[in-house]
Amino acid sequence: MLVGHHRMHSPIIKRTREIIETGAIGQVVAAHGSAMFYKPDDYFVAAPWRTKEGGGPILINLIHDIGNLRYLCGEIVAIQSMASNRRRKFEVEDTVAISLSFANGALGTFLLSDTAGSGCSWEQTSQENKAYASYPDEDCYHIAGTNGSISVPTMRLKYYKSEEDRSWWKPFECEDVSLHRKDPLVEQLNHFCRVIRKEEKPLVTVRDGLQNLRVTEAVVEAVKTGRTIYIDDIA
Repeated sequence: MLVGHHRMHSPIIKRTREIIETGAIGQVVAAHGSAMFYKPDDYFVAAPWRTKEGGGPILINLIHDIGNLRYLCGEIVAIQSMASNRRRKFEVEDTVAISLSFANGALGTFLLSDTAGSGCSWEQTSQENKAYASYPDEDCYHIAGTNGSISVPTMRLKYYKSEEDRSWWKPFECEDVSLHRKDPLVEQLNHFCRVIRKEEKPLVTVRDGLQNLRVTEAVVEAVKTGRTIYIDDIA
């Protein structure tokens, strides 16, 4: 069985993981992500349930970014989060700040808002869904390691030439990582066909889909309780 998280089939995500696995940025220590965009009024008029609990950006939008961050940085083990509905004053959240703890010791932050006039979201940076305006100078993820960092999806790679050069006084080596762009939806369908023919194993397993959901539900629970939520405690 294959779970349909199509962003995982993006050449951007695959290339970023390759860069991390080569050790170019060293051991991952921190990650920052964002999904900030503005949903117009008619989005809520067309479906009033989107103004109620469960209809906000946490449960509608966040799960895809959780999948990406898990794939790039490893398992997420704990969550802290705060949410606000101050701008629209709907029952549901419109802005969320999230802290993430990864199993490998790395820490992360994520900003989520559907009332922000910003282009820092996957849709508006990846250039993969032509229905959205996109901004090639913007990033939605920044992953930093002990030897360097990579910004996604501009694919700007910065790294120290040697261990002896690792200092904030020393300049980075800088590269723009090349990409061969492909439609992730087409790539996902082709992969699914190969899975059916038993030529490949699913890239996104049922466990991955469940784990993405558990982390997303942990964000909701952390908002409600104000506590650190450990993923293993989510049923």
